[in-house]
Amino acid sequence: MTETALPASPQSATRRATMIGAIAVLLWATLALFTSSTGAVPPFQLMAMTFGIAFLFCCLKWARDALTVGAAAFTFFRQPWPVYAIGIGGLFLYHLFYFVALDHAPAVEASLIAYLWPLLIVLFSALLPGEKLYWQHVAGALIGMSGAIILLLSRGTPAADQPAGEFIGYAAAFACAFTWSIYSVLSRRFGSAPTDLVGAFCGVTALLGFISHFLVETTVWPTDNWQWIAIVALGLGPVGAAFFVWDYGVKKGDIKALGAISYASPLISTLLLIATGKASATMAVLLGCLAIVGGAILAARDLYMKK
Repeated sequence: MTETALPASPQSATRRATMIGAIAVLLWATLALFTSSTGAVPPFQLMAMTFGIAFLFCCLKWARDALTVGAAAFTFFRQPWPVYAIGIGGLFLYHLFYFVALDHAPAVEASLIAYLWPLLIVLFSALLPGEKLYWQHVAGALIGMSGAIILLLSRGTPAADQPAGEFIGYAAAFACAFTWSIYSVLSRRFGSAPTDLVGAFCGVTALLGFISHFLVETTVWPTDNWQWIAIVALGLGPVGAAFFVWDYGVKKGDIKALGAISYASPLISTLLLIATGKASATMAVLLGCLAIVGGAILAARDLYMKK
């Protein structure tokens, strides 16, 4: 007698989608390391190259699907304009701010500030239908923000001998955090849009990157094989596959749990930068990291504590 497989329960499906989305957290933890290893390639050019690599692999996947099901493989492009506005705007602006932040500010400080986005996702997701904002969300946000302030104060007050560009980098890092958190929460509101659509977002983002590069930058090509490897790694991982698994996770999984899991990124990212000699382990970095992660854990306490 043959047993019939039972369908997965809704809880099991949600847990699986959440774990798939968590893969993006591991990939994004390498973003600062790979970006800081790309040499003098300017931000818009780097954006265009990495998203172009991601889009190329998406085209290969679409071509395979077309051979299987024909023109029906491309029906997912039929989506309302807000879906494209949110997707393209989120990817383009997030990476614009992130690359500018790393280009103007120290890598560790910029990365930790930019990684306030997991905390903001917890806060913003509480505003979704059926969710509420409790005291721990507000307290956690304030503690996490204090960690970013510690990092800023550790750099000293503005002075004649301090590069003004660093403050541009810090501002870009804050903008980066808000951009990605808003994009993630709004993506859940359009949960019916298929994940394959992320490939189109990557293609348009690459095009915008190329246009912006030719308008305001001078082309600088990588000078050695390691820099090329870093760019390809960006296109395949944190600027490629990560967006697909994240999109699937925030739409099908537990978005608050994903926000909590994402708090591992600043720790992993900072450890990678320090381990590779691209940053120093200072007390300010330790305190800032503890405050950001501690505040995030407090904000997400309802995920691991019974009411």
